[in-house]
Amino acid sequence: MKKHRGMRPHDIVILLKIATLGDRSWFAKDLAQSLKISAGEVSESLNRSKIAGLLSMDKKRLLTNNLLDFISHGLAYVYPAEIGAFQRGMPTASSAPPLNQFISSKEITVWPRADGKTRGQAIEPLHPSVPFACDTDPLLYQVLALVDAVRVGRSREKSRAIEELRKRLIN
Repeated sequence: MKKHRGMRPHDIVILLKIATLGDRSWFAKDLAQSLKISAGEVSESLNRSKIAGLLSMDKKRLLTNNLLDFISHGLAYVYPAEIGAFQRGMPTASSAPPLNQFISSKEITVWPRADGKTRGQAIEPLHPSVPFACDTDPLLYQVLALVDAVRVGRSREKSRAIEELRKRLIN
């Protein structure tokens, strides 16, 4: 087995995809296809997540409370996001559902995307495939937008994002 050399940003994307599946069974190849991440990367990611205590030893069960603890207390330090230049893209953080229903802001943040319909300040997603994977998965879009709110939001946005993540991930 390969030595654990730390988590990577797309590991969080993969874990959140698993979380959105709830009790449905999944295969690594299906995760790879839906997230547009190679099957090899998904396999290595699952191993890293197991070692980090975010997946069970058999790699079949997400340890949701551990994942939420990491997102709440460590994600913004390990995978910080910087607000960039104005670009077209897909809304994220408090500019996207569900936070845009609770928090109104003149500042719009987006994942850069050439075919985006919204103009705002760019935030690099945890993986380049995120905006495309979210096109067909509204729940994944919500949880990844909430994660971005934790990465870049102020205290109020972070608190609300964590509360909303908890509602969506703990069944």
